[in-house]
Amino acid sequence: MNLNLLIDNLTNPALLFFVLGMIAVYLKSDLEIPPNSSKFISLYLLFSIGFKGGQELSNETFTYEIGWSMLLGIFISLIIPVYTFFILRRKLNVFDSGAIAAAYGSVSAVTFVTAVSYLESQQLNLHGHMVAIMALMESPAIVIGLVLISIFNKEETNAIQKKEVLKHSFTNGSVLLILGSLIIGYIANAKQAEGIKPFTNDIFKGFLAIFLLDMGIISGRKLKTFFSLGWFPIIFAIVIPLVNGCVFAMLSSFVTEDITNRFIFAILAASASYIAVPAAMKISVPQSNPGLFLPMALAVTFPINITIGMPLYFLIVQNT
Repeated sequence: MNLNLLIDNLTNPALLFFVLGMIAVYLKSDLEIPPNSSKFISLYLLFSIGFKGGQELSNETFTYEIGWSMLLGIFISLIIPVYTFFILRRKLNVFDSGAIAAAYGSVSAVTFVTAVSYLESQQLNLHGHMVAIMALMESPAIVIGLVLISIFNKEETNAIQKKEVLKHSFTNGSVLLILGSLIIGYIANAKQAEGIKPFTNDIFKGFLAIFLLDMGIISGRKLKTFFSLGWFPIIFAIVIPLVNGCVFAMLSSFVTEDITNRFIFAILAASASYIAVPAAMKISVPQSNPGLFLPMALAVTFPINITIGMPLYFLIVQNT
């Protein structure tokens, strides 16, 4: 069963398009997705998952389980940056350590979307409140990363613009769109939502495949420079997400028994932000190196999660 699960994920068309993007870079092909098209597809995926989540949420009754689940999500995004920061500080400077810790404490909306597709391939549906939890987890890690940098930064001349980054972390486009779509999906009744169902449901996997092709091209372009930075970032980007995912796949059983919710918690704990956090760090911590934390999240952690991570986390939640 383990082998079949792994094979199913490795032969998923969306994943294979990601691999195709990396191969295209290796072959020095001129294949690329136009920037405007890539941005549109990103917005579409966030809109679609948010709207569908809102529809699902409208059919749910708020319970203690949902409340505890929200608290667990926030706890995950607060605790991961703390311990990863001190691991990173053994080899990296305070600015890079804080930025990477924030990235790994925050979440990847694209990994989340891919996980939803994975659940659907297992004939399972996402619960709407998990979309809200994902959105809630974007900002706390950024705040913790900034606090840690502030505490351990000895250079008074490099003060962090806290107000700017806090504002950005809450008004970031991806956070705003998915939360807004969630609310709209929640408000709209089933009859109203039926009109856009072909757009939010039927073409979703096709757009996801094209988006992952673009992610593969971007990842392939960043790999060469990243590998020149030594072994530590590579090992960290592989091991820490898998550990986080496995630990919270098990710990989430204290909050919910639903395997889809537990699987999503594992994915949220294991993923790393390469949209919201880099944008925030560019504003507030320009001393941090995007050539380090971007490839870690996008070129290493993302493919590790969608190849090895998802079957592993799913296996854990099924058997614990």
